[in-house]
Amino acid sequence: MSSRAQRVIDCCRTLAQFTEEPGRTTRTFLSPPMGEVHRQLGNWMRSFGMQVSVDAAGNLRGARTGAGRTGNAPRLIIGSHLDTVPNAGAFDGVLGVVIGIALAEIARHASIEVIGFSEEEGVRLGVPFIGSRALVGTLDAATLALAEPAIRQFGLNPADIPEARYAPETAAYLEFHIEQGPVLESLHLPLGVVDAIAGQSRAEITFEGQANHAGTTPMSMRRDALTAAAQWIGLVEQVAGAHDGLVATTGRMHVEPNAANVIPGRVTVSLDVRHGCDENRQGAVRQLIAAASNIAGKRKVKMHCEQRLDQPAVPMDAALRERLAAAVDSAGYPVHYMTSGAGHDAMIVAPHIPSAMLFLRSPGGISHSPEETVLVEDVEAAIAVGERFLCLIS
Repeated sequence: MSSRAQRVIDCCRTLAQFTEEPGRTTRTFLSPPMGEVHRQLGNWMRSFGMQVSVDAAGNLRGARTGAGRTGNAPRLIIGSHLDTVPNAGAFDGVLGVVIGIALAEIARHASIEVIGFSEEEGVRLGVPFIGSRALVGTLDAATLALAEPAIRQFGLNPADIPEARYAPETAAYLEFHIEQGPVLESLHLPLGVVDAIAGQSRAEITFEGQANHAGTTPMSMRRDALTAAAQWIGLVEQVAGAHDGLVATTGRMHVEPNAANVIPGRVTVSLDVRHGCDENRQGAVRQLIAAASNIAGKRKVKMHCEQRLDQPAVPMDAALRERLAAAVDSAGYPVHYMTSGAGHDAMIVAPHIPSAMLFLRSPGGISHSPEETVLVEDVEAAIAVGERFLCLIS
């Protein structure tokens, strides 16, 4: 088994060399290196009898009916994405596709479709999940118009996008993915069963005071937008720390006029709040916005909030989740349930197809970095779990 796991890892590292930027892995939606990835993985799938195609959204697809089954037998999709962030690691997204192909080669009894989604990260066009949205039929006209030039340049026809929808015999979706965080490593666990993908709120909070001379304005007479923002940022950390499972981040700030000898007159701060329970997430957002208003009032500055995103939490299918947990237990590994704080293709697919997701440990908790890696024993564990899962649902 370890040799099979090593083959998966070696394949991911080979694919990392197909890049738009020499010396670092950057592979965006339908860029020329994506065609090289398609050829590499397509040849592997054809070698053991899968029917390989690329749909109009640029998703690589390999399908095979299980031995002794009819063409309309219930089908399991195993998928993840093939695009990357700039200067990426070798495993985010790609690992899930390669594990899927390895399982399709092993489990000849199962009807499987492996999908390498063309786009998840949103780097090239600023819009994420183009591949999985095409699969489930939720690709809107505005996004399709934005993507059309890239689709045509890749040699595909945007008019064929409706044909990218999943087959009617599709019964379930499974995604393998690195955790992209430190939790599994901190627990000394190789795998985690995802119970939900966290909901996410994004907003921009603006504090507006009065820019003035730093040397001539007494402290008691200042309307400093930055000190108001700083006080609120500290409170964001306190509120998040007091709520189990909640994460909140103020990751971007714009200060005006941003001069060393001028009291800041206007500051805009980003807010990103995530939780597996929408009620908890939305309650925390309301609390934080009220706190910003309160701080602004006491410091005699104005506060304005502009909401940017309210993405609901997406639960995984309860029955599939428990079958995946049973497969983990059957393979001899501890079962650990966890919520994904990051977005994944599974969150797009799950409202349409019963879905499950398995995390692999991320050494050092590192992802979206050239230092991203996996352990061969964890890949071995994931393959073993995948084999058992296929037996449970076939």
